[in-house]
Amino acid sequence: MSAWTVVLLASGLAFATKLAGYLVPESWVEGPRRSRVLTLLPVALLAGLVAIQTFGGEGGSLHLDARLAAVVAAVLLLLLRANFLVVVVGAAAVAAGLRALGWG
Repeated sequence: MSAWTVVLLASGLAFATKLAGYLVPESWVEGPRRSRVLTLLPVALLAGLVAIQTFGGEGGSLHLDARLAAVVAAVLLLLLRANFLVVVVGAAAVAAGLRALGWG
């Protein structure tokens, strides 16, 4: 399978997923409990993705490297109410600096 085939299939799948979200009957998402779960679900998925990308190594092992320091820097900048662009650039700078020093 070529790279373009994979890109087109992924694009079609993303479109179908978004379309399915519009076609879900409103009765399936009504109610305070369902609404709360559906509101918090993307946050939980994103947190899981960040954790896997930060700590995951080859073969499922735990790695502590420059990625962890970058996430800590991003959290500190967010606690200081920094602009999102400043958070991204700051975390990238921390990771790049530590990797340039040979850590990670």
